[in-house]
Amino acid sequence: METKLTLDGKTLELTSSPNTMTYEFIQTLIDNYRKNQMISINKDLGIQDAHSIHFDLSTLKKFISDIENETQKTNPNISEKDLGIRFYYAAYPKADEWNMMQNTPIGVEYAERHTLVMVPTMKMADENGEILSYDFNLSNASGKGEFMAMAAKKETNTGDCLAQNHGSLSPPSNPKVESF
Repeated sequence: METKLTLDGKTLELTSSPNTMTYEFIQTLIDNYRKNQMISINKDLGIQDAHSIHFDLSTLKKFISDIENETQKTNPNISEKDLGIRFYYAAYPKADEWNMMQNTPIGVEYAERHTLVMVPTMKMADENGEILSYDFNLSNASGKGEFMAMAAKKETNTGDCLAQNHGSLSPPSNPKVESF
């Protein structure tokens, strides 16, 4: 069944069914994490780590739009089929190192907890011609807006990178709103 969706003035045709998973499968995956990784983290680090993260839909849409818009400004020949997002598991610093967070709205109650950092990816051929999804950042260092594959040129990566972090972690947010 074809459905048309309008998003920021663009009409997208959705020709497939929405992605779904059974409740039981989701619960099994979440239970596996909580019975293994989470128990180990909490025991070994002596903390109550987060077990979920929530991002508003508007935050995710804006991040996707930023990736598309900034890419098109730099190279209009890049197709959205070539773009993606990599989710990195990350952790906030310890409370006694919180001064690095001073220019963020993130409170110390998030200290040491898991989070996610989202970074744009772009499909590019490697040295053997294999198409891989590289992390990328728009570089204005040369004034030409070149793409820099972050994974290929780590030593040249400095300054700001288009990225998204900080959703609402649970805990410290109230878990009563969660289904799993």
